[in-house]
Amino acid sequence: MTDPLTDWYRGRRVLVTGHTGFKGSWLVAWLREAGAEVTGFALAPEADRPALFRDAGLHHGIHSVIGDIRDARLIATTCQAAAPEIVFHLAAQSLVLRSYREPVATFTTNVMGTAHVLEAVRSTPSVRAVVVVTSDKCYENDGSGTPLDEHAPMGGHDPYSASKGCTELLATAWRRAFLAEQGVALATARAGNVFGGGDWAPDRLFPDLLGAAGRGETSTVRHPSAVRPWQYVLEPLQGYLLLARALTETGMDAAEGWNFGPAAEDALPVREIAAQLQQSWPAVTVAATNAPPPSPHEAATLVLDATKARERLGWRPVFTLREALAATTAFYRESLRCPDAIDTLLHDALSDYLTHLNTQTSAVAEHRSSP
Repeated sequence: MTDPLTDWYRGRRVLVTGHTGFKGSWLVAWLREAGAEVTGFALAPEADRPALFRDAGLHHGIHSVIGDIRDARLIATTCQAAAPEIVFHLAAQSLVLRSYREPVATFTTNVMGTAHVLEAVRSTPSVRAVVVVTSDKCYENDGSGTPLDEHAPMGGHDPYSASKGCTELLATAWRRAFLAEQGVALATARAGNVFGGGDWAPDRLFPDLLGAAGRGETSTVRHPSAVRPWQYVLEPLQGYLLLARALTETGMDAAEGWNFGPAAEDALPVREIAAQLQQSWPAVTVAATNAPPPSPHEAATLVLDATKARERLGWRPVFTLREALAATTAFYRESLRCPDAIDTLLHDALSDYLTHLNTQTSAVAEHRSSP
């Protein structure tokens, strides 16, 4: 038995941009499990590294279009042909360090690419709800550790973060100027540092540590004292799905910005996450460094306040951080041991999460109905 949220998507037409990426792949897997009619639009996975979308065969059962959101004509024709009811916009240049090397490409992809997607939505009468996924880094972060709610100002020290702040402003402008009057409800979603099986992007903590463990190598980490809101990949995706459902059912009431972040106690320094990964997989080894090499600026502390999503959408994490770390470590270990079984690993991990989600949903409903 699936949970009510997953059941709600059965038979619905959905467009996912960025479907070949890490979060996009997990979202496609969830929607495919739900029985949704999915069209994906994204760049092809990078050929020189593993990719969850390719390795798990996620192109089966969906319509996958390989393209660049900077190509306004192609995204428009794709959206019109798919005639989706719901659009999840995840396509982006999502790496902070790459944004220092490729700042202009980061802005053209994240900002103008989003404009192209929203223009495609304007020309597609079937669309009722749009979720634009940005980042917790869209905020002007003073590094104080004070949890940032949705009213915090936009900002960004580096090109990636600033591009996400700009994307938030752009989405608000399109909602107010164009989409609201067409009856299209648009919201933005800001999540924390997401981890989970199948992420092989460069310069990310989990792929670096767990990939090195699989090769029998020692890792070093950037900014071991940096505090981040760590989340299992399916937790914010649950939030995106809840948000799109609310947009479809209630319209403009939910058309605003939303944070999806973990409990405050799960905002931990990098060194603590590395230590917990070592407990799950002793092959994980991290070299102690007293003077790490200089690297571009990254905020020392970043914590989100997700009270609004918990109270208004009923969103809440399903796994504890320890459970999520164990599930992630197991996925990496098994995928490195048996690369041909990644589709099974993905299916089993998703099924386990949905079982826990259904149990949680039932318990909440029972609690609310009790006198």
